[in-house]
Amino acid sequence: MQKLDWIDWLVLIITLLTIVGYGTWKTRGSKNVQDYVRGGNTSKWWTIGLSVMATQASAITFLSTTGQAFSDGMGFVQFYFGLPIAMVIICLVFIPLYHRLKVYTAYEFLENRFDLKTRSLTAILFLVQRGLAAGITIFAPAIILSVVLGWNIITLNIIIGVLVIIYTVSGGTKAVTVTQKQQMFVIFAGMLAALFIILNLIPKDVSFTSALDIAGASGRMEVLDFSFDLENRYTVWTGLIGGTFLMLSYFGTDQSQVQRYLSGKSMKEMQMGLIFNGLLKVPMQFFILLVGVMVFVFYQFNQAPLNFIDSSTETVLASQYSEDYKQLQLKQNNVFEKKKELSIALSKNENDGKLKKELFYLDSIEKSNRLESKYLIKRAIDTAYANKYDQLSLELSQLNKDNNLYSGKKAELTELYKASAKDTKTNDRDYMFITFILKYLPKGLIGLLLAVILSAAMSSTASEVNALATITSIDLYSRNLKEEKDEAHMVKATKFFTLIWGLVAIIIACFANLAENLIQLVNIIGSIFYGNVLGIFLLAFFFKFVKANAVFTAAIITQVIVIIGWWFDWMPYLWLNLFGCILVMLIAFVAQLSSPNKTS
Repeated sequence: MQKLDWIDWLVLIITLLTIVGYGTWKTRGSKNVQDYVRGGNTSKWWTIGLSVMATQASAITFLSTTGQAFSDGMGFVQFYFGLPIAMVIICLVFIPLYHRLKVYTAYEFLENRFDLKTRSLTAILFLVQRGLAAGITIFAPAIILSVVLGWNIITLNIIIGVLVIIYTVSGGTKAVTVTQKQQMFVIFAGMLAALFIILNLIPKDVSFTSALDIAGASGRMEVLDFSFDLENRYTVWTGLIGGTFLMLSYFGTDQSQVQRYLSGKSMKEMQMGLIFNGLLKVPMQFFILLVGVMVFVFYQFNQAPLNFIDSSTETVLASQYSEDYKQLQLKQNNVFEKKKELSIALSKNENDGKLKKELFYLDSIEKSNRLESKYLIKRAIDTAYANKYDQLSLELSQLNKDNNLYSGKKAELTELYKASAKDTKTNDRDYMFITFILKYLPKGLIGLLLAVILSAAMSSTASEVNALATITSIDLYSRNLKEEKDEAHMVKATKFFTLIWGLVAIIIACFANLAENLIQLVNIIGSIFYGNVLGIFLLAFFFKFVKANAVFTAAIITQVIVIIGWWFDWMPYLWLNLFGCILVMLIAFVAQLSSPNKTS
C-alpha cells in the first residue's frame, strides 16, 4: 500500500479541478437542444479527432494495455488494424447520411427507414451495453487505485462519477468535447514522460535497440500473427475482419462516438476528424503497448514481484501455503538472476541466437512460476474465506432464531459468501503499471500519471453518460411524448437524464467485479451487441426490400443467439461482431422473403 507525496496530491488535484472547472465555465448556459446535444455544431476537425480518441481511450486503455504488453507483448495492436478501414467506410457512407438527415442520434435514421419499434429496440440495445460499459470505465481505475493506494473503492467510484456529472450535466456535448482536448493533452504528456523515465531507469549501457532485442528474445515484440487459429484472439485476420466490424459498429452506430462527430461545423470537418483518429489511433496504441514492453525490460534488471497485488501476497504468506510460496519466490529469484545476466550479455552481443533461446526458455519458466503463484494465492484466499465461513456457521448454529444477533450473523454470512465469489485478487496484470508508477517514478510525475488514469476514466465516462442521456431523451422520451415540448423543457429533461445515467454508472461501478483483463471485458460487452446493431444499419443502408417487421424479428432472434454463443464460447469474442452482423441480415432476408405481406 503506497502513500502519495504532497506534490503528487497537488498535481493530481490541480489537474482534475482545472479540467472540470474549465469545462463547466466554458460551456455554461446551453439554451437549446442543438447546443446541448450537438454542441452547437462548432467543433473543428482536430477537436473531433481528439474527442473521438479520448472517448475510446479510457483508463482501462492505460492500465490493461500496458499490463497486456508486459505479459504477452505487442500482439494486441492487431486488434486495431480494422480501425482505419472502418473510418474510411464511415466517412463515405454513414456521415453523409447523418449529415443530410440532420439527426441528433444515429437511431433517428432507423425510424425513417423502418419504424418506431426498430428505432426503440436498437436504442435499448445501446443503453444496455453502453450503460454497463460506463460503470466499468469508472470501476477499472477505482478498484486498482483502491488496492494499491488503500483508498476506499466506493469513495473513488463516487468521486470519479460526480466529477463527470458536474461538467457533463452543465454543458452537455460541448462540455465533453472541450474537456477531452485537455484530457488528451494530459494523457499524451503523461505517457511520454513515463516512457522517457523508464528508458532512463534501464541500465545506461543498455541502448534502446538492445532493450527491444531483450524484449524480442522473450517473445514480446511479435507484432504480426498471420495464423488462422481461431483459438488465438489477436491475429492480423481477427483485427482486419472482426476488428473492422467492431469499429464500424462502434464508430458508426454507437451514440457515444456518433455524438462526437455530429458536433462538427460541417460534413468535411466530421470526415477529417475521423480520418485524423484513424491515422493516429493505431500508432497511439502501439506506443502504449511499447511503454508496457519497456516496463517488462526494466524488470529484467530489477526484481519484479511474483504478484503485483501486495494484499494478495500478504494473504498467501499468512496462510498455510506460506512455505510453498516462499520456495516459489526463491525459484523466481534464481530465474531473475539468470535472466539479468543473459540480458546484459545480449545487450553486448545482440545477434547471439543462443542467448535469445535461453532467455525465451527462462521467460517461459517465469510465466509458469507466476501461474503457480496465482494458484497458491487463490487457494490461500479460498481457505481464508472457508475458515471464516465455518466459524460464522458455527456461531450461527449456536444462536436461537429469536436471538437479536441471529439475523445479523446470517446477513454477515451471506455477505461473506458474496465476497468470496467476487474476490479475484490473483489477476494482477492490470495492477502492473500503476505499481511500477508508484514505486519507481519521481514525485510529481506520479501525480501526473494518476491524473492520466483518472482523466481517461472521466473522458470516456463523460462521453458515455452524455450519449446515454441523449438516446433516452431523444429516442425514447421525446419520441413517445403525446405532445411536443419546447426547447427549454427538452434541455432540462436531457440534463435530468444525464444526472440519472451518471448515478447509474456509479452504482454499476460499485457492484462491478474484476475480470481477467478489463480491456477485454469492455470489448466483449461491445462484441455481444455491436454486430447485431451494425447489421440493422447495413440492412437500412443497402437492402431497401427488407422491411421493418423482418428486421425487428431478426434483431431479437440474433441477440439471443449471440448471447448463447458467447456464453458457450463458440468463437473468440471479436468474431461475434461478424457473426451477429451476418446472422441478423440472413434472418431478416428469410423473414422478409417468407412474409405474406411484402410491404411491412
